Amino acid sequence: MHFVYVLFSFKFNRSYVGMTKNIKQRLSEHNSKKNTSTKAFVPWEVVYTEEYNTQAEARIREKYLKTAAGRRWRRNNIRPRGATE
Repeated sequence: MHFVYVLFSFKFNRSYVGMTKNIKQRLSEHNSKKNTSTKAFVPWEVVYTEEYNTQAEARIREKYLKTAAGRRWRRNNIRPRGATE
């Protein structure tokens, strides 16, 4: 299985979208500052996941969630508890 995930940094009020086969391991990598895009905003929490059968399907959804329309969808459908507007 392949997963699309949304991380949220409550400390910085930032989100990040990615895909992986192992969410737990990937979150650990983000919080260990192994990812250039996310290391400045540690700590991260997983606030949303979707599961796909193929990597291609997951990649399509990940790319959508990173667009302006996808950001609007995330803002309207994913509410990290404790996040500020």
